[in-house]
Amino acid sequence: MSAHSGVRVVALALFVLLPATTFGQSVVGVLGIATEIAPIEKRLKDSREIPVQGYVFREGTLNGRRVVVGRSGAGKVNAAIITTLLIGQFKPSAILWSGTAGAVDPALFPGDVVIGTTVAQHDVGLQLADGIRRRGMRNAVTGALDPLLVPAPETLLAVARSSSQGLKLPAVATANGERTPQVVEGVIVTGDVFMADLTRRAELRSSLGATAIEMEGAAVVQTCRQFNVSCLVVRSITDRADGQAATSYEQFVATASENAAAVVAATIGRLAR
Repeated sequence: MSAHSGVRVVALALFVLLPATTFGQSVVGVLGIATEIAPIEKRLKDSREIPVQGYVFREGTLNGRRVVVGRSGAGKVNAAIITTLLIGQFKPSAILWSGTAGAVDPALFPGDVVIGTTVAQHDVGLQLADGIRRRGMRNAVTGALDPLLVPAPETLLAVARSSSQGLKLPAVATANGERTPQVVEGVIVTGDVFMADLTRRAELRSSLGATAIEMEGAAVVQTCRQFNVSCLVVRSITDRADGQAATSYEQFVATASENAAAVVAATIGRLAR
C-alpha cells in the first residue's frame, strides 16, 4: 500500500466514525421541556441518540436541515445547562426553543402561538417592599449589563415571521365552540415560577408589556448571547396565568406543543443553508 493510499484509508475511517456535524454542516438546535419537545422529535427523520454528560440529544433531519434536539428540565438553570451542552458539543448556527406558555395578553387563548420578538427575566433585580426593580443580567466575561428586554436577532425573527404566514393550525375546542389559533409576535417573560396569579399577571403586562410568561426562554437567550449563537423563543398558549392555570395547562399542553412545533419546523425549513 502506498503512503497516499494509507492517507485515504485513514480519512475514510474518520469520515465513517465521526458525526456528520463534525464536517462543518450547518446544524440547528431545538430545545424544549421533554413533554413539549416531543412533536419536534417525532418529525425527525433518520434520527439517532447522542449522549452528552448524561443528557441524550437526538440528531436527525427536519425539513431538509440537520437538527439536534435536546430535552430540558423546567426552569432557568436547567435550560442554561442544556443550551451550554448543545452549543459546546454541536456548534449550532441557531437555536430555537419550542414549548408552551401562559397568556399575559388577555387577547390570547389556548393554542395561539407567540414568536418572541423580545424576552426578559421578570424575577431579576432588587426586591423592595413595594415591588421589584428589574434590571438586565451582567455579562460575567465583559462586565457589561445586558438589556432587561433582549430583542431577538432580526434575521431569525424575519424567517419565523415569513414562515408563519399562511400556516394553518388546527382548530381548538373551547367553551364557545371551535376557534382557529393565531400566530402573533410579542414579549415573552421568563421566571422560575409557574404563574397562576391575576394580580402579578397584570403587573407584568403593565411594567414589561408582556405577552406570555414561561420558565426557560430568557435563560436560553442569555446563554446563546454569551456564546454568540442566534436564538429565538416560540411558545404556544396553554393557560391564562390565572387561578385555573395548572388545570388548563394539563388540558392544552399537547395541542400547544404541536402548534409551537409547527411554527418552529416551518421556520427551520426556511433557514439559509
